[in-house]
Amino acid sequence: MSTVNGLPAHLLLVHAVVVLLPLSALLLIATVVRPAARRRFAGANVVLSLLVVVLVPLTTSAGEWLEQRVPSSDLVHRHAELGDTAILYALPIAVLALLVWWRERETAGEGSARRTYLAPTSSAVTGVIAAVAVVVAAAGVYGTYRIGDSGARAAWTGTFDVTATSPRAEHP
Repeated sequence: MSTVNGLPAHLLLVHAVVVLLPLSALLLIATVVRPAARRRFAGANVVLSLLVVVLVPLTTSAGEWLEQRVPSSDLVHRHAELGDTAILYALPIAVLALLVWWRERETAGEGSARRTYLAPTSSAVTGVIAAVAVVVAAAGVYGTYRIGDSGARAAWTGTFDVTATSPRAEHP
């Protein structure tokens, strides 16, 4: 995918990743820490985090297409390198979201003849998953910030003046 309605696809796709990856990370924390949130949002977070896993390669591919069409600079190169790491944040969030959902599903099935996996009632396993999820989610949010900041710097550094060139007309 190269352009959408005349604009580089990367410019549009990146906004989805910048919003949805941190959202899935924050939902992961909420679902691992709060049982009520887990019951309500764990399944939705699996869908959301898997969507992010699909969007990230589309966005980086569109970014590579765009990289070939903008002036080369250290800032663009740095952004491209950081952008390639986004999948390393998206995948663990998706795996943990799936794990949290599965364990909730198994817990809801207690008392039935179903066999349980992943020790849904083990507080030790729950604690380890919670700790890992918080670290992975925090890394995902921070990584998304770093990638986005580098992209903004690549796009905007040296392209505007901090002082206005002409006064704006005031609206009544």
